[in-house]
Amino acid sequence: MKILVSIKRVVDYNVKVRVKSDGSDVDIANVKMSMNPFDEIAVEEAVRLKEKGIANEIVVVSMGPKAAQDTLRQALALGADRAIHIECDPSPESLTVAKALKHVIKEEQPELVILGKQAIDDDCNQVGQMLAALLDWPQGTFISKLEISGKNANVTREIDGGLEEINLTLPAIITTDLRLNTPRYATLPNIMKAKQKPLTSISLDDMGIEQKIHLKIVKMAEPPVRKGGKKVADIEEIIEQIRKVI
Repeated sequence: MKILVSIKRVVDYNVKVRVKSDGSDVDIANVKMSMNPFDEIAVEEAVRLKEKGIANEIVVVSMGPKAAQDTLRQALALGADRAIHIECDPSPESLTVAKALKHVIKEEQPELVILGKQAIDDDCNQVGQMLAALLDWPQGTFISKLEISGKNANVTREIDGGLEEINLTLPAIITTDLRLNTPRYATLPNIMKAKQKPLTSISLDDMGIEQKIHLKIVKMAEPPVRKGGKKVADIEEIIEQIRKVI
């Protein structure tokens, strides 16, 4: 089985993001970037399937500027076999990403595609669902458990009402949730080996895909500073404060 994993380069989750002075976007100049945490879980799950003998090849794909290759090398150090870099502007919209992944999938013919359920920069949670629609493949989103049996994938989804178990016929699309696994750290020998693993680049123009802009950021601002709490003397004062709000 070949597995394709989509990953994204985002601002590291430990970094406190800053909004540009003109309110046009988030300032990423000289900011530490890393792999999207949900995508790390997707890579880890693919590597575990390979370790179990279920998968024999893992291909990772990322879109963005040349710096995205660093993130791909990170995935290769974690256990992926090959990497594909799709060159484009830093922030392609979800539909453009889905169309580009569809093109790669048609070329690579994987039996399973794993994505993080969302990226922590835009929080769109759209690419997996759009990709499944474009390919007309079954999908399992927000999964916290995955079991492969022959040509079927049994997944447990995290939904508002609890857990949902569904069976998917491969090939299929799945998106990972936090509780699926705990990603490993890349060892120094594997980091060195990753430098020798194949990484190919392709542009959206080569795919014949136009990067259309459907959304525009009108303004971005930091959330208001949270006001401090207030101590009250007794329950009557609490009731009085609630009445003022109502």
